[in-house]
Amino acid sequence: MAETQPLSLEEFLQKKKINVAALRKHMPELWNEWQALWQEMSPQSFDAQKKFLFNRLRRRFPLSASVSST
Repeated sequence: MAETQPLSLEEFLQKKKINVAALRKHMPELWNEWQALWQEMSPQSFDAQKKFLFNRLRRRFPLSASVSST
């Protein structure tokens, strides 16, 4: 059986339909904070802790349809 690779923060946010490049460019402090937190906790814990921020970020930094279909 092949081991699955751990999910990166970029992949996680893309699954949440958030444009990672735009988030990184316009909110670098938040990005850096989240990068540090991502290393310390599981994706499930991160999701539970930040879930109320995802909708706001999804509206501000929407992932285009062409990127989300890949």
